[in-house]
Amino acid sequence: MAASIIHHRAGLQRFKRRAEAGEPLAVAFLGGSITEGAGASDGDATSWRALAGAYLTARYGAERVTLINAGVGGTDSTFGAARLREHVLDAGPVDLLLVEFAVNDGEDRTESLRGMEGIVRQFRRLAPTADICFVYTAADKNLTPGVPFNIAAHEEVAEHYAIPSVNFAAGVRAAIDAGMADWCALAGDRVHPNDEGHALYAAYMRGYLAEALEPERPGSWPEEEAHRAFMPDPLEARSGEFAGMAAPEEADARGFVRESLEGLPLMNWRYDTAHLRALSDDAALTFTVDGWRAGIVLLCGPDSGSIEYSVDGGPFQEVDLFDEWCEMAYRPVPFWLPGRERPARMTVSVRPTGRADPRSKGAELRILKLLSC
Repeated sequence: MAASIIHHRAGLQRFKRRAEAGEPLAVAFLGGSITEGAGASDGDATSWRALAGAYLTARYGAERVTLINAGVGGTDSTFGAARLREHVLDAGPVDLLLVEFAVNDGEDRTESLRGMEGIVRQFRRLAPTADICFVYTAADKNLTPGVPFNIAAHEEVAEHYAIPSVNFAAGVRAAIDAGMADWCALAGDRVHPNDEGHALYAAYMRGYLAEALEPERPGSWPEEEAHRAFMPDPLEARSGEFAGMAAPEEADARGFVRESLEGLPLMNWRYDTAHLRALSDDAALTFTVDGWRAGIVLLCGPDSGSIEYSVDGGPFQEVDLFDEWCEMAYRPVPFWLPGRERPARMTVSVRPTGRADPRSKGAELRILKLLSC
């Protein structure tokens, strides 16, 4: 396959050794809606994730291969680092992690580096015998000439840690330039591929896996150099290496009730919707975090209101996260408080304001998770 699509670097040597030894294999897919399967007629059968999983299952046997879908729509690599333990590692040992956030990461290069590096460092610390591979999907911003912004940021991390990467977007761009593909025909909204687009992505991934898992293929990096790149000094000191999520019940909550969203419209979340809902404007939730940043995951929807937060007893700051998506359904919205230069213990208080965007049908506060970094 074209070098512009694949960078082997240190390869998948650990995963390959386990595969050749006949051991059980667990493969996790961590990413956004494209990895979850959006755009496919059946996310668990015709998405690139499902097709890549089918390739591994056919190659090694269904009884040996476990596949973990940790794709969540609308999530970036920063939230991915916070989700990693609960959505990937808590399921059991993982041997290969495929990471896809090149579309959902924003235009803040430092934030993108921190998110992707946080995933790498956390995963390598907690699963040191596993391998990682980065995947870059297409969108208009990733089909520009040269190396697009987000892909370039992710490649900095991949090069620093000797991580292989598969650039689906480069493959699509080359096919478009050769007159062999029409982006609108592959993804009607120019982001989420249809079955044809997912099949093209899967073909790139199968091509990479076929090369990387060749029995005689050595790592592309010398073993000593690859070992040094396993956990080098971080590119960004304030990465998400220790990011995580906790249940809101771990906070000191007054005036909240535990509920779920059964029967209510929900998007971008396949997990438990148990959360704390404020019963009145007098409700307050306080929690303590050790790190350089804290946050919460709100369940925002048609009746959400604005919130106020305070750090270490300081003045309360109001935030209104209501947007056009809230009018359609409830969804998790991570809100990170401003970070600190050095890790420290901080106490965060959150409360409803009783105020809301004019489009909202209420002024509710629903807290799904506590965040730390």
